[in-house]
Amino acid sequence: MFKGIALSVASSCAFAGLYYYATLLKPLTGEAIFGWRMLLTLPCVTLFLLLGREWQPVREICARLRQRPTLLIGLIGSSALLGVQQWLFLWAPINGRALQVSLGYFLLPLVMLMVGLVFYRERLTGLQKAASVSAVLGVAHEWLQMGGFSWEALLVALGFPAYFMLRRKLDTANLGGLWFDMLFTLPFACWFVLGQQATAAQFEQAPRLYLLVVFLAVISAAAFMAYTTASRLLPFSLFGLLGYVEPVLMVIVALLIGERIEPHEWLTYLPIWLAVALLAVEGAWHLRQKPASESGAG
Repeated sequence: MFKGIALSVASSCAFAGLYYYATLLKPLTGEAIFGWRMLLTLPCVTLFLLLGREWQPVREICARLRQRPTLLIGLIGSSALLGVQQWLFLWAPINGRALQVSLGYFLLPLVMLMVGLVFYRERLTGLQKAASVSAVLGVAHEWLQMGGFSWEALLVALGFPAYFMLRRKLDTANLGGLWFDMLFTLPFACWFVLGQQATAAQFEQAPRLYLLVVFLAVISAAAFMAYTTASRLLPFSLFGLLGYVEPVLMVIVALLIGERIEPHEWLTYLPIWLAVALLAVEGAWHLRQKPASESGAG
């Protein structure tokens, strides 16, 4: 479990870094950034899988496709769910909607928690229950203040659980499934990159973009692989609760790029940040238990 927790936190840090990184890619639009990210990330993921001898899951899915061609429908659906999220993630920080999307990521672990309880019959530890109650208070305050949530927040909070549930249903919750998710986004990525005449002019205007999009792909590939591996190693509910690390970092990024938390919003964010602190305590507890169990086994 420790490995899964470490990978989840690492992926959250990398994704939050990408949230800020997108602002460095102007004058590219959110759609163009998404296109370049998908086009260049797939080769990086492929290389990582081959060098790390992790290509077997891709072979297995190919074999399953030959035996059951209808699996293709599910794979395309999975790819579409992930693709929309990746577009939104890069579109938001350069269009003044970073805080709205970060709120969606705060809601996401709660939704995943409910999915774990209802559909997978998972049980929560005492600290997880306390973190959930604290987070619910923050979410309830936001609901009372605003009367609902923005479409960006709802798209994140409802879209990702559907994505993870579909991948588990398809038995593609592995790096091979991630590879196919990226593969089927390529037609749209090509359109966003090659179908817009302004793209070439933007690179001529800012030559630094050539190097920046390469690093975008490398960081994305590493973050995706860590995230996917963590989702396989951790229980659904714990994986969802650890998702609070990323939106906290995303809020920090949003503040750095000029967005502000209004006074009435603090009662939304503070209880949720308390939930993050409780999860950090539980993570520290797992760190202490691991060495103890290892010494006992020896």
